[in-house]
Amino acid sequence: MPWESRTVEDQRTEFAQAAMSCRNFSALCREYGITRRTGLKWKARYEAQETMSDRSRRPKHSPTRTPEDVEQQIVALRSDNPGWGAKTLRKKLENDGVHGLPSVKTVNNILHRYGCISVEESRKRQAFTRFEKDACNDMWQTDFKGEFRMEDGNYCYPLTILDDHARFSLAIVPRSGTKNVVIPAFLEVFRQYGLPKSILSDNGAQFAGFKRGYTQFERLLMELDILPIHGRMKHPQTQGKIERFHRTMNQELLKHVTMHDIDDACEQFRLWRQKYNNVRPHEALGMKTPAEVYIPSDRQLPEKIAPWEYGGEYHVIKVNSWGYVHFDKWQICLSQTMIDQCIEFRRNPDRESFSACFRNFRIAEFKTENGELIHRNIARL
Repeated sequence: MPWESRTVEDQRTEFAQAAMSCRNFSALCREYGITRRTGLKWKARYEAQETMSDRSRRPKHSPTRTPEDVEQQIVALRSDNPGWGAKTLRKKLENDGVHGLPSVKTVNNILHRYGCISVEESRKRQAFTRFEKDACNDMWQTDFKGEFRMEDGNYCYPLTILDDHARFSLAIVPRSGTKNVVIPAFLEVFRQYGLPKSILSDNGAQFAGFKRGYTQFERLLMELDILPIHGRMKHPQTQGKIERFHRTMNQELLKHVTMHDIDDACEQFRLWRQKYNNVRPHEALGMKTPAEVYIPSDRQLPEKIAPWEYGGEYHVIKVNSWGYVHFDKWQICLSQTMIDQCIEFRRNPDRESFSACFRNFRIAEFKTENGELIHRNIARL
């Protein structure tokens, strides 16, 4: 006989009353679906007129329990920073001089007990393999965060720039569109932090040219000896850090703050970026803040881009006013971005293809037999 029809306490009382006059106690236990040991326990409680409810297994004294004031500080910090996990919260409180902090696991349990972490949120946190550059400014990552509507009815498109090694936010540039944003924003960042070795972006029209040639942004980077790298098509994992940064921005800022207009957005992003870089401990950095790890580049933005001198052992041809060059017997379309620029053509060792090079970068390869384009992938020579 199952325990479903009434409350558990009522069914236990009913069992105990039946047991007082029962001749076959084992059969009665089987009828109620319990063991003899359990049956004897409830019969004894009934005879002693004790409660038929489950007794708390919690000890009367918990000398190792986290002090109430510490629990409240953990919960309060989490409330102020909803996107922070147990490790980040504990490290921040430790940095603030709070004593009596429990382990990270206990902090996580406290967050669950106070309803600060949902089951869905716990399931979303999965381990994954990271790649990371060895030093600051080896690579920066950049992308536009998805647009959102402000109170004035206009949309905001934040451009973000992040150092791959230190996770340092180099800039958050909110604008009302994506045109004519990238180059001015990067020039300002270059002036402040110096030049990186490479910049990783997606294949958006603001960053990558591909079939139509090259963007002004790609040309500028190559002129500054910075390698433009583009992630694989439909594979955002290539830019995992900037994607994770956007998710953190959404959890810690955009879900909790309403921005009135673009000026308000600039101020809100400025305040949050300051907090992200200088206050928030980062698990991937050994619980240091990005500002504790990041070192600006010693390569400074030049006042003027110097002309490039090719070695002289290969053919050097100037791109005409339509973006074409004539090499060998082929008319080759490069890009209108390269008009009046000198391009070096090198025959590859296999003799079946040749490369087009701009300054110290290979920017395309073509078939020798018909001048057909093989690819436009940019690589450092």
